[in-house]
Amino acid sequence: MYSSLLICHTIFRWLVLVSLLYAIFRAYKGYTSKSPFTKTDNAVRYWTTTIAHIQLTIGMVIYFQSPLIKYFWGNFKEALSDVNVSFFGLVHITLMFTAIMIITIGSALSKRKVADPEKFGTMLVWFTIALIIIFIAIPWPFSPLAARPYIR
Repeated sequence: MYSSLLICHTIFRWLVLVSLLYAIFRAYKGYTSKSPFTKTDNAVRYWTTTIAHIQLTIGMVIYFQSPLIKYFWGNFKEALSDVNVSFFGLVHITLMFTAIMIITIGSALSKRKVADPEKFGTMLVWFTIALIIIFIAIPWPFSPLAARPYIR
């Protein structure tokens, strides 16, 4: 099950990135063109947040089942000196959880705004901040912290 979830988590990463990029694009386009906030825009906001929450749930299950994380918490002082292990033990989980919280807050604030430009602007700012954090926290193949393949 752990391996299957890891593959699912890796693939789902692309859904999170695509949905966030699309939501940011729509927010930017709506904000700059002073367009009305449509049902489609609201659906994009909603599904982007939902996809991010599903990814977080999968990630949390992996985190608590991972032999790497069990080693990290079992040998904390020793594991901190290993960049790869400490990345997954602390950095990845902390940044990703923070990014999902930012997406959730941005989605909730956007939903509650009255004016359409405020809805788009709120979505644009909060989702962009979350995307930057996610880009930092993903273990890209070229990352000096923890290199993983694009798709497992």
